[in-house]
Amino acid sequence: MSDREFIMQMQPWFGEEEKQSLNDYMDGGGFITEFKQTEAFENSLAQYVGAKHCIVVNNGTISLSLVALACGLQAGDEVIVPNYTMIATANALKMFGIEPIFADVEATTLCLDIDVVRAAITDKTKAIMFMSANGRYPTVGIEAFERLAAEHNLLLLEDAAQSLGSHYPDGRHIGMAGVAGSFSFSAPKIISTGQGGCVVTNDDAIADKVRKLKDFGRASGGNDYHESLGLNFKFTDIQACIGIEQMKKLPWRVERKKEIYQRYQHQLATVEEVTFFAQDLTHTTPWFIDVLVESRDQLMGFLKTQDIGTRVMYPPINKQPAYNVAGEHPISNLIGDSGLWLPSAAQLSDETIDYICHSIKKFYS
Repeated sequence: MSDREFIMQMQPWFGEEEKQSLNDYMDGGGFITEFKQTEAFENSLAQYVGAKHCIVVNNGTISLSLVALACGLQAGDEVIVPNYTMIATANALKMFGIEPIFADVEATTLCLDIDVVRAAITDKTKAIMFMSANGRYPTVGIEAFERLAAEHNLLLLEDAAQSLGSHYPDGRHIGMAGVAGSFSFSAPKIISTGQGGCVVTNDDAIADKVRKLKDFGRASGGNDYHESLGLNFKFTDIQACIGIEQMKKLPWRVERKKEIYQRYQHQLATVEEVTFFAQDLTHTTPWFIDVLVESRDQLMGFLKTQDIGTRVMYPPINKQPAYNVAGEHPISNLIGDSGLWLPSAAQLSDETIDYICHSIKKFYS
């Protein structure tokens, strides 16, 4: 082991500003449950991504479920989802009886492969859940998915959990191409509220349904008249205090994430055993440093001896015991075998990145 502090693969970054905001809020005698701070956080997010409506909820899995339910999806409906994604993308549907139909992803971007999606459409298909892997967009452009959805009368929904700070080349923030989009604020994300997520949409009716679904189906806040069914997926003002301060730091973090990615690329350019994916750093912001590597398990073991943390990328969902669905998805399989996340925290110093890259070179030499 080296004498340096262990370098975590990812960690959230909270500072004095978040601490002071919480202290001020508690001194003010707030109710803690969602109220004015939550509304301010929603407004900040809506303005940043260019959405008419932003509704924050307790996590980014539930936000996906609420998007599906608010759009009218029901048990038995089929939704095409990537076979490479965090399992929440599929679980958010399956838990409500909506069937995720797995489709493979592009080798270059890890976003849905449109030809595979097209072949997977059936009479039961009601939507496409597009996941922008690491803030990326598909090589064919999101417009091709918009056309495909329109052609087959399907909903286009966006899981943009990894994409805050990323845009499509036409200027729209990722998450705003579909009928509704979802973001996550869990601990590893570019901004965090511990747990948390949100739905963004320009559709008044969908926004209204999401607000009711997250609050027991109440007709409006603070009463017990219920026009519809719903559950309790509300946020808290404590989380919102943190989120407001995190949003102030987001523009700087976006730039730093790009710098970190570029430094890794430059330092590892001569290492044939490490392959980066396509990342448009002009428009998009990498959430994690994701790479394909040779001898992954051995590399991970060696880096651990150098006090460097790594994490295996998502395995193919269809082969996980929770699903066990037949089918071979070559790119998803490849990521499951060789995909690795390197240390990716925004607070990494250049010196630390150089040390990580030096250690990777040392292993392969």
